[in-house]
Amino acid sequence: MKILIHISRLIVSLTFIFSGFVKLVDPLGSTYKFQEYFGADVLNLEFLIPYALPFSIILILAEIMLGVMLLVGYLPKLTVWSLLGIILVFLFLTWYSAYYNKVTDCGCFGDAVKLSSWGTFYKNIVLIAFIAILVIGVKEIKPLFNISVAKWSSFLSFFLFLYIIYYVLVHLPLIDFRPYAIGKNIPDGMEYVGDIEPPIHDFYLESSDGEDLTTSILQGDKVMLVVAYNLSVSDKEGFSNIKVVTDKAIDNGYLVYALSSSLNEEFSEIKNTYNLNFDMLFGDETMLKTIIRSNPGVITLQNGTVMGKWSWVDVSKLDFK
Repeated sequence: MKILIHISRLIVSLTFIFSGFVKLVDPLGSTYKFQEYFGADVLNLEFLIPYALPFSIILILAEIMLGVMLLVGYLPKLTVWSLLGIILVFLFLTWYSAYYNKVTDCGCFGDAVKLSSWGTFYKNIVLIAFIAILVIGVKEIKPLFNISVAKWSSFLSFFLFLYIIYYVLVHLPLIDFRPYAIGKNIPDGMEYVGDIEPPIHDFYLESSDGEDLTTSILQGDKVMLVVAYNLSVSDKEGFSNIKVVTDKAIDNGYLVYALSSSLNEEFSEIKNTYNLNFDMLFGDETMLKTIIRSNPGVITLQNGTVMGKWSWVDVSKLDFK
């Protein structure tokens, strides 16, 4: 029985640490997933949508901290019962999503690992079995070294995770698992392999008069795109930095456009306020959120390949040499 408890402890702790980590480096991805769950066509809890980011941060910290605490053996009774509670919530959400076909990807492993709704549900069933073993044998869960090491490693981990969340929210994800990561070629990501849907299936850009400019953008040798998925919630102060870098880009021969799902009138107001020297193209909001997490953010392309990505805070670091 002790061996089974130790195996369960290792499997559960590493699963929760991995699941928490891939979301820790990209908390906005989890935020968008919460917004999807809270939507009218899923849980119909739209009043919670403004609180999606705090929910995301709390869940990420709870998930990864429970994994760490189980691994080092700190407060085992509290840890295993908390794990049981959180996995039961996950089980309900994944069953609901799968049975009613509401959310095709629960985002339990962020963008790092994609599972089907039913696959995620069955994964949670297996985890419940392992956690049940831990609940039964909780007295066998001892600190790896001693209680002091377990305590301080847990506290230090918590503050480290807080800092990482703060950093990536100000800048960009530490690790980019999405198909628009630096070095990825967008046209390649749009190609079908057999009947499998490609990772990029919604990349489409059009001008205000309805002209499809997707191909010309992807064939451009020097392209800079200012991505602001929703101008009404963009960091407006960011456009001052955007103005400086886009002027330099135009002087260096770049084709520059803004990308947004907002109305052209909203962009025209910002364009006039900050004296921007480029026009806006329309794109799907979900697609734009996937391209870059900053709102606004800057991405450069060369023949469809992503060469660089910056949040509006960091665009001054862009070098045109």
